[in-house]
Amino acid sequence: MTIKAKNVAEYLQGVPAERKVYFDKLRSVILENIPEGFKEQLQYGMIGYVVPHDIYPDGYHCKPSEALPFANIASQKNFIALYHMGIYAKKELLDWFVAEYPKHCKRKLDMGKSCIRFKKMEEIPYELIAELMQKMTVQDWIELYEANIKK
Repeated sequence: MTIKAKNVAEYLQGVPAERKVYFDKLRSVILENIPEGFKEQLQYGMIGYVVPHDIYPDGYHCKPSEALPFANIASQKNFIALYHMGIYAKKELLDWFVAEYPKHCKRKLDMGKSCIRFKKMEEIPYELIAELMQKMTVQDWIELYEANIKK
């Protein structure tokens, strides 16, 4: 499912009614817990949380005109997705998340390299997502990105 939007407000209007309460709560949890400096904007057709150019002028190495991506949320065809680049780039954070997940959710973790898929939206582990978002500051992410990802 692609939501055609020009900004965050339009994206939110496009979220299907049966998902809206879960998606809005996930977004609120992220906004309440993401460290200062990250900025919410539409990026790659999803709601993104980025390091803006005024903090990191180099931007994303794949496309320097884009702000450095950190996390995204999206309403996909069969699930709500949370993409978190810190999990992708830092094994200790991934290991922590994988170990904590069963303490917050009965379902098996459905995850790719940076994508966490929530097919049963009523079981999104909001407290765990809040903790995850608090674990990496803008400076932590920039240092990790430059050390492990940027070529």
